[in-house]
Amino acid sequence: IMILQAIGHLLPLAVAMAISSVPITAALLILLSPNPGRSPIAYLSGWILGIIVVVVLFALGAATLPAHVDLQPVFLVGIFLIAIGLTMEAFALVLWRRSDRTAASELPKWLRAVGAVRPWQAFGFGFALNLRPKSLLIGVAAGVVLTAHPLTVADATIAVAVYTALSASTVGIPVVFAFVSPERAEPHLVLVHDWIIANNRVITILVMVL
Repeated sequence: IMILQAIGHLLPLAVAMAISSVPITAALLILLSPNPGRSPIAYLSGWILGIIVVVVLFALGAATLPAHVDLQPVFLVGIFLIAIGLTMEAFALVLWRRSDRTAASELPKWLRAVGAVRPWQAFGFGFALNLRPKSLLIGVAAGVVLTAHPLTVADATIAVAVYTALSASTVGIPVVFAFVSPERAEPHLVLVHDWIIANNRVITILVMVL
């Protein structure tokens, strides 16, 4: 029962990670590059490893909350999760109120350069995307949620695996699709790429609200 409760609490966070636009856009740019080679697989591997490392590290950190203080650890976890949620909502509000200074179809220079990276660079880039403030906030929340449930090591491993699989699905599916059927995948990848760029700001706001 505990593992089901933990997975249920992790699902909204996993969905928020899954619809984050930057990791998906980076994957599409790598896939649509003239000679992607092994870079898409390396990028996906780095992204998955980063998700796991962030969640596990914050879960271990949250597990060190002192049990001898007046406030119970579960209560401290609840306060921490509320603080994270308020931070995400504030981030969404700021992004919504901020004036659009760049064209909707314009990508940052650092993101445009992703298509030309080599496999080891793609791996490092995928891992590093988990260190963005938005991804870290979601990772912190996921780690704290795990700590709030008295799970065995096996149950915690299953919960992390489910969270990681869902979080990485929107990057993993295009990569697998492109390798299985490159010719069929390309027009679909282009459409998704253009739609994400045109709606990037809205997607980011939705991620934070969720």
